[in-house]
Amino acid sequence: MSHVIPGSPAVTHNNGKSLRILQLYPQDMNIYGDWGNTLALARRAYKHGFEVEILDHNPGQSFPADVDIVLGGGGQDSGQSVIQDDLHANAGTLNQLAEDGAPMLVICGLYQLFGKEFRTREGEVLRGISIFDAHTVGGEERLIGNIVEDSEEFGTVIGFENHSGLTYLGEGCKPFARVSKGEGNNQSDEYEGARVHNVIGTYLHGSLLPKNPAIADYLIAKAAERKYGSFEPAAIDDSLVEKARASASSRPR
Repeated sequence: MSHVIPGSPAVTHNNGKSLRILQLYPQDMNIYGDWGNTLALARRAYKHGFEVEILDHNPGQSFPADVDIVLGGGGQDSGQSVIQDDLHANAGTLNQLAEDGAPMLVICGLYQLFGKEFRTREGEVLRGISIFDAHTVGGEERLIGNIVEDSEEFGTVIGFENHSGLTYLGEGCKPFARVSKGEGNNQSDEYEGARVHNVIGTYLHGSLLPKNPAIADYLIAKAAERKYGSFEPAAIDDSLVEKARASASSRPR
């Protein structure tokens, strides 16, 4: 299934060029409103002058060709089990896209499955596709609440975490950010999320991109540079976003 953002771009900085955004498993991995990331990213790209097409991939469907940005959301352990076989069937394609520089943002459940494995509290082992050098184990406590992080690339990152999985990064994987309020990947270090190539994995819901336009712009820029060789950003008024960020960051955990 595809969704086309209608109308002409609001600006012409990128001369009507197009971007194709792929949602991974929106039927099973979208229980925390992660569809909001797709909408925010599409509208942001639209403001930068791109025509946008949103594609869905669900289990059993053919994997779309020529995608520019990949987004994936969170889900329950049962949802991860549903998609696992299909994810592994397309692991080679996703790994190749990652190595080729395609930007990706994967949240919570798909963040875990982009690692090496997720071992649940019940002892079930869900094999990951090893884009991240990371593994996750099911914890006894749910880590839930507002979270604020510091990123060298994106500045202050604001979101909402809701997970019981504890993720540990290997030597070949950098964290996404350092936690200043909240729990993050686990309860034994101060980091959250993972980074490799142009792929971001994180536990932040909320949805993440409406409150963090710098991350949306990063995904768009990397996609445009990979596809067209350059990216010319538009001047976008983010004053309302800044007010929302200030309000969100001041809320108690």
